[in-house]
Amino acid sequence: MDKLGQIYEQIRVHANELADKVGELIHEGNVRRIIIKDERGHTFMEIPLTVATVGVILAPILAAVGAIATVVSKFDIVVERDTP
Repeated sequence: MDKLGQIYEQIRVHANELADKVGELIHEGNVRRIIIKDERGHTFMEIPLTVATVGVILAPILAAVGAIATVVSKFDIVVERDTP
């Protein structure tokens, strides 16, 4: 799905893969926002990313992601990217 120069991608992961996948997405350069939803579509967390804040917020975000992974077994990650 494209919206005003943005590309949206949806990825389905299990709880044990959630923190690793979010960390991997944060390290990519073209991700603007990550939205974590449960299997019913309810938003658990929305993470806006900018290049300046990635290093500062990485550890707390991954800790929070690990904590919510204990609640639900499957998640959808919606990734908003800049168009190339």
